[in-house]
This record gives sequence, C-alpha cells and structure tokens, in this order.
Amino acid sequence: MAGDGTHWNVRYDTVGVESVSWYESDPATSMELLRSLRVGPDQSVIDIGGGASTFVDHLVANGHGDIAVLDLSSVALATARARIGDVATVEWIEADLLTWRPTRTWDAWHDRAVLHFLVDDDARAAYQVLLRRTVPPGGAFVIGTFAEDGPTECSSLPVRRYSFDDLADVLGDVEVVVRRRQVHETPGGVDQPFNWIAGRLRS
Repeated sequence: MAGDGTHWNVRYDTVGVESVSWYESDPATSMELLRSLRVGPDQSVIDIGGGASTFVDHLVANGHGDIAVLDLSSVALATARARIGDVATVEWIEADLLTWRPTRTWDAWHDRAVLHFLVDDDARAAYQVLLRRTVPPGGAFVIGTFAEDGPTECSSLPVRRYSFDDLADVLGDVEVVVRRRQVHETPGGVDQPFNWIAGRLRS
C-alpha cells in the first residue's frame, strides 16, 4: 500500500484532521450509496482506510450495531475514537490493508479513496482477493476513487485514476447497482472528481 503508518501519522499531525484534502464533515455520498444497497443497521459494515473519517459517526448515529474501521494511521484512528467515544459497537483495526488477514466477514465493504493508492497490478489483485475474503457472496460494496480527470497524486503519493468500468474490472465478478460521479471540494477549496460504484459480490 502506498505510504506507511508513519507517512499518514505525519500527514494528520502536520495538516490537521479537518484540513487534509479528503476531509468531509458529511459523508453524504457514502451513506446514500449504502442505503441504495439496502444495507441497514442490522448489517455489519467495515470501513477500509476509514482513518479519522466522520463516516463511522454517521453509521453509529443511524443505529448500526457492528462496525469496523481499518486504517494504518494510529493518529487517525485515535482521533476518530476520541471523537465518538468508547462505542462498543465499533472495532478499531490498525493495519496495512495489503498485509491484514481478516478473522471474520462483514456484510458491507466501504472504501473511499484507498483503492486509488494501489498503483501496481499486484496490489490491485490483492485488493480483490481481500475483498472476497472479507465480504461473502451477495455482500455489498461501496467504493470511491479519483475519476479519470481527478488528481494524479495525493499527499505526495502517486494515485491511479479510475473510470466506472475500470473499477468494476478490478473487483472481478460483481453486480454494479449504482454508478455515481461526485466532485469533492477539499477544505482548501479545490475540486476533486470522484467516481463511485456500489453493488454486490457474485459467487
């Protein structure tokens, strides 16, 4: 995975949680796409690269009772945990996605802006394998990356931009239910185009 824990810890410490380019106070697109797949509070959700994102806050507020947040930044996870308190329904996982080995499965996989850091084919192949180890057939996924006209790097690291078809190809045999373009405005006022797909894994 691009960057290690130290890289991202420094980024959060020097820039600030609410000033990093990917910060959004209201993860409306993520929540809307989750609802479009009818992933309700009784279903488990894992947020890949969730870091200090407010997505977990919104899941908790909507009554989700089984949530995991995975990130390789201890600073980001500590920030989110301090913000929402010691909520028993949230599991905090500090790990590098590509070396992590899940010990259970979740009903839904959410990834906003992790996949586009995986710039080589081996890493992207490993992502698909891990997705299928983590979410069973019929399970849901919501994934957003920089679009074809998005940035070519983020936080001094190269990224890979994706069309909707590119995203589906990386995931393998999936049913894509929703495709959505989003233009995210960074805290610094810069527009960043994202492409999102949401759907379910086939067997």
